Amino acid sequence: MLEGKCSYYFEGGMNQAYLENSKKLLELLNRKLSSELLYSAIELGDVVVQIAPEKAFDFLKILRMDTEFKFDFFVSVTAVDWLDAREHRYEVVYHLLSLPNLYRLRVKVELPEEAPEIDSVVSLWPGANFMEREAWDMVGIKFRNHPDLRRILMYEEFKGHPLRKDYPVQGKQPRIPLIHPEVHNTARDMIRPELVQIRKQRQAKGAETSKSQ
Repeated sequence: MLEGKCSYYFEGGMNQAYLENSKKLLELLNRKLSSELLYSAIELGDVVVQIAPEKAFDFLKILRMDTEFKFDFFVSVTAVDWLDAREHRYEVVYHLLSLPNLYRLRVKVELPEEAPEIDSVVSLWPGANFMEREAWDMVGIKFRNHPDLRRILMYEEFKGHPLRKDYPVQGKQPRIPLIHPEVHNTARDMIRPELVQIRKQRQAKGAETSKSQ
């Protein structure tokens, strides 16, 4: 264990086998990657580690490629804005799952307020593509070497990042011309035949029958 770096935090209700598996993962991380860990713990049953931003990509690559870890399932990546609450304003959080080993891991990386940037992990987990774009769009985290880093929820001309805590609640966006201007609704010009009047048809048929009699 890492002196001063590692701790256990657990409250009842967690499956004991799951907790034992988390302890196994934590011990494995401390044995193989202790020099990379700024913090490691078991919190509510899950293993949580913190990594320096400049070491994040290499650390995550080991988790992906090393057969003892084999984190083959990329669950998600998100970003947190700790405005005025911490020394480093932003935090990128990765959630990983190893299906062969049944490990769950949360990797945290703190980023500064000025120019928050971190390497993209799309080359390791292609499924991270849209999630990194969302973190960029909503919080403004730049993912270096991302193959197509552009907005995914807001439109390209949107100013700012709406999930930042200093984004104005009543902020107004600039009006922009429509990319595809509205066209005339041709449905209004359709010529429709009159509806068939069943009652009139029956009356006319009845009249013809009476004449023939």
